[in-house]
Amino acid sequence: MSSNRVHIFDTTLRDGEQVPGCKLNTDEKLMIASQLDNLGVDVIEAGFPVSSPGDFQSVQAIGKLIKNATVCGLTRAVKNDIKVASEALVYAKRPRIHTGIGTSESHMKYKFNATPEQIIERAVAAVAYAKTFVEDVEFYAEDAGRSDNEFLARVCEAVIKAGATVLNIPDTTGYCLPDEYGAKIKYLKENVTGIHNAILSCHCHNDLGLATANSIAGVLNGARQIECTINGIGERAGNTSLEEVTMILKQHPDLELNTNINSRMLTSISQLVSDTMGMPVQPNKAIVGANAFSHSSGIHQDGVIKNRETYEIMDPKDVGAADSAIVLTARSGRAALAYRAKNVGYDLTKRELDTIYVDFLNFADKNKEVTDTDIHQIIKMNAVSKRMYA
Repeated sequence: MSSNRVHIFDTTLRDGEQVPGCKLNTDEKLMIASQLDNLGVDVIEAGFPVSSPGDFQSVQAIGKLIKNATVCGLTRAVKNDIKVASEALVYAKRPRIHTGIGTSESHMKYKFNATPEQIIERAVAAVAYAKTFVEDVEFYAEDAGRSDNEFLARVCEAVIKAGATVLNIPDTTGYCLPDEYGAKIKYLKENVTGIHNAILSCHCHNDLGLATANSIAGVLNGARQIECTINGIGERAGNTSLEEVTMILKQHPDLELNTNINSRMLTSISQLVSDTMGMPVQPNKAIVGANAFSHSSGIHQDGVIKNRETYEIMDPKDVGAADSAIVLTARSGRAALAYRAKNVGYDLTKRELDTIYVDFLNFADKNKEVTDTDIHQIIKMNAVSKRMYA
């Protein structure tokens, strides 16, 4: 793998589907999986096969369908989980088993009631068993964000020897700060024997709103896979947002990190996932929100009208969105009104604009937004209309 290539591991159909009310049937999963493959994701985590017959069937059907991406099935460090996942992935062209166990003191003590040595033993056994079914085995160290770095390095070294090809370092609870998470990846990169034989992967949750920042910190410190979801959906406050990390790397070429994502599909796949899962995208969501390229402040509108780059670091077309929107509100200035009026057929003089602007503000103060129809109404009601329609 090129040292500057960041693999995108999409878990919309597994971690994303764990959101209450977002359960998908097999046909819906296939529709989304097909678009993820077209989008250019490197890995599709298709589900947790042992969890239900429906999930098993969906993973199997996705494995048959997908032509390009690796298809991945999640398991616990349990033999039957791994065996069932291997059966679900039997038709996949590029199968991957994703297995693991908790490595934090909290998980070892309260979840597993096990010693550190027992955890390593179980981790190695799971990876070795998965390796008997597939070549590509990813190991996750659950709650790695709160795990001791020295112990985490011991676990990683042991599972690499057992055959793990990818090491997932999850900030399961979304606890880490970016410098802390980045330092954890750097520590593993520098202290795990055989680390050159595996890809370090970031799987960050958004409990403190830091999932994207932590994932970027991870790749800046040597990780080369980001695990994420469309629209950032997922458990609790969600996961790393695929569209955000993709565009951060694209908009910062100085980082010399790239993905295989076709960014012009981001808006359409965002809408597909939102509609299918019944999860509306918040209007101010970065990249794909309805307001991501909308401007209502007069100062911003004036700048964008003169040159889009004054207030937009991305071209809307690069993410498959419509053109920038100049939204008329009581905060809009004369430049925005003139711009929108011209778009609907009125080339106003300065005097006409000054006169109409007073009526526009009065109207805008009583309404949240001024539409094209409202512009026609304001102009026609104004005295200027006597000359314009004479």
